[in-house]
Amino acid sequence: MYNGLHLSLGNLSLLSNAKTRSLSAENFMGEKGKGGMATDGTGAKAARDLGRGWKISPSVVVKAGTTFEIADIEGPGAIQQMWLTPSGTWRFCILSIYWDNEKTPSVECPVGDFFGMGWGKYAHLNSLPVCVNPGSAFNSYWEMPFRKHCRMTFENIADEDVTLYYQVNYTLTEVPDDVGYFHAQFRRTNPLPYKEDYTIVDGVKGKGHYVGTYLAWGVNNSGWWGEGEIKFFMDGDKKWPTICGTGTEDYFCGSYGFDVGGQYREFTTSYVGMHQVIRPDGVYQSQQRFGLYRWHVMDPVRFQKDLRVTIQALGWQSYGRFLPLQDDLASVAFWYQKEPHAAFPKLPNRDTLEVI
Repeated sequence: MYNGLHLSLGNLSLLSNAKTRSLSAENFMGEKGKGGMATDGTGAKAARDLGRGWKISPSVVVKAGTTFEIADIEGPGAIQQMWLTPSGTWRFCILSIYWDNEKTPSVECPVGDFFGMGWGKYAHLNSLPVCVNPGSAFNSYWEMPFRKHCRMTFENIADEDVTLYYQVNYTLTEVPDDVGYFHAQFRRTNPLPYKEDYTIVDGVKGKGHYVGTYLAWGVNNSGWWGEGEIKFFMDGDKKWPTICGTGTEDYFCGSYGFDVGGQYREFTTSYVGMHQVIRPDGVYQSQQRFGLYRWHVMDPVRFQKDLRVTIQALGWQSYGRFLPLQDDLASVAFWYQKEPHAAFPKLPNRDTLEVI
């Protein structure tokens, strides 16, 4: 019997015994027949003439320095879609997800970077796993299976309160033995030390496959910045990788500097894009900044024992020579693997996370 997972247009007509549930500020636990019953919430004043059932609790306020638990779900099942709209500084809002009662998260990432908005400004992103719609509507379609339990939290490390609207749509169903767990890890280095490669992810242990990269790239030099090669070290690779790309814009499926008519050209597609270009304004916004994503939906990078992914920051200098750059790089690596996973590096502190 079909279990309701791994959806596509090709199997959408198949019926299953899976149960659909949804978490929001109108049904904190996703209980059957318990939505819209709030008697107090952020919409209570607006609904005072209408009463119960009229948008009394559409959102939550996450106080400064506190953590809100978005999800506490008993499995088995899978998150199939989620929508978040947070106010405030997105780098100061930390999304964490724990599978099957684990002590360390499998997802730990500033919420903006998780959805490709690492620079803290809206840019339209239109892809299959992630889309960001006007004005700050963050949507994820990554399938996230779990067998025993799912816990999702939203931590506000800012000094100001955050208003959070959210909807997490999931299914309760059997999860096959060969299904992996979703992981996402954030890193940032600013500036990148001279002649060092930037590490997107390292220390991944176990069997799985890598499914995506988001990069928030801040350029600290003039000139072109995208000659660097991405490298995938897997299953015991040491000095030399199994997969070596030919250039940064090549990895993001572009060419010749994303240049059309002497200007950078943004693009956003199902699996790849440079969806954000922040141009200097002639005053205080002085640096060029870019948002890029590459989803390995149709070409996952499979590993059996371990994985490390790096990328070079490389431009040009005089006499046709490459120039190692010292840019501002932040990234999110996305992958599936069997649990247990290796513990993530500690997230940078607030000052190191901040976009200035």
